[in-house]
Amino acid sequence: MKEIKAIIRPARLDDVSEALRVAPGFPGMTITQVEGCSSPMRHQPHGHKEELLDYSPKVRIELVVEDQYASGLYDTIKQIGATNHVGDGIVWMTSVDSFDYIWQPE
Repeated sequence: MKEIKAIIRPARLDDVSEALRVAPGFPGMTITQVEGCSSPMRHQPHGHKEELLDYSPKVRIELVVEDQYASGLYDTIKQIGATNHVGDGIVWMTSVDSFDYIWQPE
């Protein structure tokens, strides 16, 4: 199993969500509203006011997927989530040692 996490622009969420829902192996996802900032090396604030307001709204997506579908879902998020501008976000994938549903059917 793999865990895929991504932080993207809120404006890209609908497109990413639609693409994932029709992608093979999509198991569902968790969405969280977050705020973040870029590394100072990637973005230099212009003045004190911008430095204090350097956090921008983002959306965090989390999925736990079967290995065979992981790279396809990862690529979908990366391609559809991008606007090709600084601050688009980040996507990463890690291995999951154990996984189980809390709810078990009777």
